[in-house]
Amino acid sequence: MIPAPLRRAAVVVTAALAALLALAGPAAAHGADAPDGTDYRAEVTGIGPAQPGLTARMVEAGARLELTNRTPADVEVLGYSGEPYLRIGPGGVYENSRSPATYLNRTLAGDTQLPPEADPAAAPVWRRVSDGQSVRWHDQRTLWREADPPAQVAAAPDREQRVRDWVVPLRAGTGTIEVRGTLDWVPPPDAYPWWVAATLGFLVIGAAGLVPAGTATGVRALRGAGALLALGGAAAVALTVGKALDAGAAGAGGVLLDLLTGQVWTLLTGLGALAAGGYALARRPAADFALALAGACLTLFAGVSNLAVLSRSVAPVAGPPDLARVLVTVALATGLGAVAAGLLRLRTASRAARNTPATPVAR
Repeated sequence: MIPAPLRRAAVVVTAALAALLALAGPAAAHGADAPDGTDYRAEVTGIGPAQPGLTARMVEAGARLELTNRTPADVEVLGYSGEPYLRIGPGGVYENSRSPATYLNRTLAGDTQLPPEADPAAAPVWRRVSDGQSVRWHDQRTLWREADPPAQVAAAPDREQRVRDWVVPLRAGTGTIEVRGTLDWVPPPDAYPWWVAATLGFLVIGAAGLVPAGTATGVRALRGAGALLALGGAAAVALTVGKALDAGAAGAGGVLLDLLTGQVWTLLTGLGALAAGGYALARRPAADFALALAGACLTLFAGVSNLAVLSRSVAPVAGPPDLARVLVTVALATGLGAVAAGLLRLRTASRAARNTPATPVAR
């Protein structure tokens, strides 16, 4: 017989997961072609000649180039054959439906089949795609799209080195502007120390489930596991904010919008781990079940889904790559540890319940 608190917790968790699925479904395509990590670092080095109000940067671990035009005049981005591709200005963002770049740049692989109307020599047909003053796109000139590394990288993969300098041409009126940048090979890190740290953390936290629940030591063990799970939840929230910033979100409103549309799984997982950690700290009923479930979600959505960060030199997270690796390692260790501790405590409680003699009914 499942205890009533456990049944109630299961109902609450099932409802929460259903809500999570409903929220996350429409956002599944957001950043779907953004890399989980890469060893190629793309950077914008400048715009020449400089134009006040015209800025460019790389976002999504270098997968997209972002151009912002706050000048009073339109600026055109030229495609791969020199044709007008994008137009950005006070009236919004427009794309030329006759430019092959419009279709090729929709995916990171650049493998979209061109429609018959794609003709770089044809007169532009402009289609409005946004009312903002910024646009982001996959530009093949900034990327390394081959499966094999460049020859110089293959010859010395342990050395950071320049792959190429790149230029994306723009047109403002009758003048030409260039967005200039670099593409570098950065040797990948050794993932072994991070796996060791995650394993040790898992073992330490999971050991809390071996302490008898009915003792003072067991109470402290439960609270310790809850505190560490909450730490993992905070790491997951920080990871989602870092991903939103790397994806180009600007300001508190932009970050919040990206969190609610593009990073909702990891965000809700982190918040759930924080709540479950607090639940365990308060020694509430079904805290063991909450530990195990929140830990499993944290492991999957904040840990496993970001494993590439541990073995790639460029992470899709704003800030130092090592910070992203720390956050993923903490999420993995605390999530797996909470699963082990929660399940072990549930198993112990179930055995104790079976071994407890039934109280005779008074007549």
